[in-house]
Amino acid sequence: MRVKGSFVVNRYARILRRRAVLLPYFASLIARFPISMMPLGMVLLVQNDRGSYSVAGGITAVTAISGALSGPIWGGVMDRRGQLVVLVPTSASCAFLLATFALGTVNGWHEAVLAVLAAGVGLTFPPISPAMRAAWRVLLPGEVDRLAAYALDAVAVEVIFVTGPLLVSLLLAFASPVVPLLVTAGFLAVGGAGYATTRAARSCRPDGPTATDGPTATATPKPVDAATPATPATVDAAAGVFRGESLLRAVGVRMVLFIGAAMAIGFGLNDVGIAAVAQEELGATSIVGLLFAAIAGGSAVGGLWYGSRSWNGPEHRRLPYSLAGFSAGLAAVGLLLATGTVSLVLLMPLLFLTGLCISPTTIVLANLVDRHSVASRLSEAQAWLTTSFTFGSAVGTATGGLAVDAGGPALAFGCAAVAVAGGLGVALFAGQHWSHGDALPDDERIESAA
Repeated sequence: MRVKGSFVVNRYARILRRRAVLLPYFASLIARFPISMMPLGMVLLVQNDRGSYSVAGGITAVTAISGALSGPIWGGVMDRRGQLVVLVPTSASCAFLLATFALGTVNGWHEAVLAVLAAGVGLTFPPISPAMRAAWRVLLPGEVDRLAAYALDAVAVEVIFVTGPLLVSLLLAFASPVVPLLVTAGFLAVGGAGYATTRAARSCRPDGPTATDGPTATATPKPVDAATPATPATVDAAAGVFRGESLLRAVGVRMVLFIGAAMAIGFGLNDVGIAAVAQEELGATSIVGLLFAAIAGGSAVGGLWYGSRSWNGPEHRRLPYSLAGFSAGLAAVGLLLATGTVSLVLLMPLLFLTGLCISPTTIVLANLVDRHSVASRLSEAQAWLTTSFTFGSAVGTATGGLAVDAGGPALAFGCAAVAVAGGLGVALFAGQHWSHGDALPDDERIESAA
């Protein structure tokens, strides 16, 4: 693996100086703040009103699960009908349902009604992240600039997950628990409408080659050179998926989703472990924000560095390195906690170093999903990746609670390292196929229904 070029901050400035890029980028930031604000706001509001964390957690889980299930559906509709058809009604509906949920909670509505509203919030949550990624492909046809834009997007997500909960805490300091959710609903409405009015959203029209209807059943797809950008025709051929068939039948997509889920399990375990460290090891829940900021800051720096470079060779060859680094960092944190000598002076730098590998990994995974899916269904493919992250994180969070109860935060971080190492194993296995021109095994190719 060779790297050429140097750290070019100017590349990011050049991208953001374009009005056609700047407006949708910041509108999407506003629209995506609810990703981090909404779950925390729902838990705090329901718990405060009903006095039960189990009820609050259950209702919030309904939103997460319904959102994970609906994401690929909305992504598919965007691919077929365009972004405006999806983002305008979903942003408005989700904002309305979330505000109704907040007001219904404080007005004593039954938990069953709140659960139905929570499901509606998840089902109508706008797929802003897949939409923004599609917009990058339209606005930035150059591969180097597009890679830098993907890095900016990954950093934006890290900023959202750090500042979103802080904003909720700030609002709670001056207002009642219903206010954070109402503000979140406002972000959905304003951000979604703001993004939908940009040229980026209008430019992402349904297209894609007729080749997605599929070559003949006897045709042998031509292998794609992994070192060159994939064209729509070659992507469709390599994926072996035809119109009407699930993207999950493509081997390359499935492998990327498995890796993403394994990484997200590590995320969930890490989050629970950090919360437990703050409360049990350092004796101050207020420190949890500093710990999350350390690992998120490392991820942001890693993403900016990765996107600023010009890389030789196919991306899948870099995936094992970033996964190995993330797993090793988690294991190192677990070992530090196991020694019993825990301090912010040691823990925060180690969390920062662990985070360096997160954004580069997610950038590569998102690019691999593009490469191995059908060209006319890239938004749907990105939504599937988001779903894998959501489910994996939920599994990791649930497992993290059990791990902390059984062996403390050190065990949670150890389990996180094992989970990410499992994703590393899948990446190494998948790389054997991806290294041969991205061709899929013959017995895994999807035959035409005809």
